[in-house]
Amino acid sequence: MFLPIFNRSNRMTIKGPMKETLRPANRPGSALLRGLAVLCILSLLGGCEMGPSMFLGARDREISDSTQAVQSARNDVERAKAYSSRGTAYSEKARYSRILKLIPSEEYERLFDLAMKDHNQAVALNPSSAEVYFNRGQANYDRGTLDLVYNKEPWLVDPTTKSWLDAAASDFEKAIEKDPKNSLALDRLGLAYEQAGEEDNAVRAYTQELALDPLGKQRLADAYCFFGFRHQQQKEFAAAAAAYQKSTEFGVADDKSCPYNPLENGVAIYTTETREYDKAWEMVHQAQKVGRRISPEVIERLKKESRRTN
Repeated sequence: MFLPIFNRSNRMTIKGPMKETLRPANRPGSALLRGLAVLCILSLLGGCEMGPSMFLGARDREISDSTQAVQSARNDVERAKAYSSRGTAYSEKARYSRILKLIPSEEYERLFDLAMKDHNQAVALNPSSAEVYFNRGQANYDRGTLDLVYNKEPWLVDPTTKSWLDAAASDFEKAIEKDPKNSLALDRLGLAYEQAGEEDNAVRAYTQELALDPLGKQRLADAYCFFGFRHQQQKEFAAAAAAYQKSTEFGVADDKSCPYNPLENGVAIYTTETREYDKAWEMVHQAQKVGRRISPEVIERLKKESRRTN
């Protein structure tokens, strides 16, 4: 079971060799959403029905079962699958325990090291498997994005965190190379690139996903909104406005992924920063068509600056 910080996908089925690796998607939200992380996790785990002891107990059983499977495996394919499963259990145990502050950082590192040792062994035993690359990529992605939860400046990625995200992207690329129609691997690849700040690569992955799964359209809306937020925080206003505009072309961004209204932010930037009033009014009209609210203060400022009423 994967522990999402912010769930953005409710897909229930997946076809192909990685069907057993289905996990809900996640992207760390902004600092404003960081405090909801634990509540989201507990809710997704079933609240009171599955507390820490039950969840960790289940992971321990998976570790034990996978250890037995390693020992009883009849060939490298079976052995690789068992190592990969045990690696996933170690990783999820580490992540859950850390976010609920049940273990010190040293124990988190130890568990994650065990996870990566198993994932590496799985890849070595069965390098032709898309699943083992995907699972290792997911572990690296989980590691990197959990670090981002504690980042006070979510638009910046420190080198250590980026190293985990880069490793995740590399493994997802490998999984896709072996299973080109796997939309879940493309989805995770886009998320990894997005959080690493590699905008063009993220858009490429989501565009490929869109050809296979309509979720790609929502991903693109969310991603461009997040890019707009990132550029805005770095005072790159022209790039921010362009990203917000692009976000609206794919629909309405999920407010849990991008808690900033791309239409309102775009209007504000075009009004006060770039002085592109025609573009600002275009976004106002677009907001009216899709029923998205833009605050009266922003509208009044636009009217005043543009000397127009619509």
